[in-house]
Amino acid sequence: MTAKNGNGTLIAGALAAVGASVCCVAPLVLLALGIGGAWISTLTTLEPFRPVFIVLMLLFLGLSFRNLYLMPKNCAVGTLCDDPRIVKRQRRVFWIVTALLLVLVAVPWLAPVFY
Repeated sequence: MTAKNGNGTLIAGALAAVGASVCCVAPLVLLALGIGGAWISTLTTLEPFRPVFIVLMLLFLGLSFRNLYLMPKNCAVGTLCDDPRIVKRQRRVFWIVTALLLVLVAVPWLAPVFY
C-alpha cells in the first residue's frame, strides 16, 4: 500500500470517521440488537474527542483526493498505476467510501430519528 494510490489515507480517513461516530453509533447498534440498560449512557465518553476525529477524517480524505486527482502519476509503462481502469476504480471507491463516511459522521444528528 503506497501513498501514491490514496489507499493509506483513505483507510486512515475511514478509521477517523469510525472514531468520530463511535460515541453515538455503538449505543444505537446495541439498542437495535435489543441490548439495553443504564450503562449504555456511559458509552458517550468519547464525545469530547468527536471534533478531533472529524477533522482527522476530513484531512485524510483531502489527502486521498489530492493523491487521486491532483498529484501527477509517476508510473512506469505497463504497471498497475498506469492502467486507467485501476485509477477509475480507485476514484470510484474513494467516492463510495467518502459518502459512507459522511453518513457515519452524521449518525449523531440522525440518531434521534431511530430512538
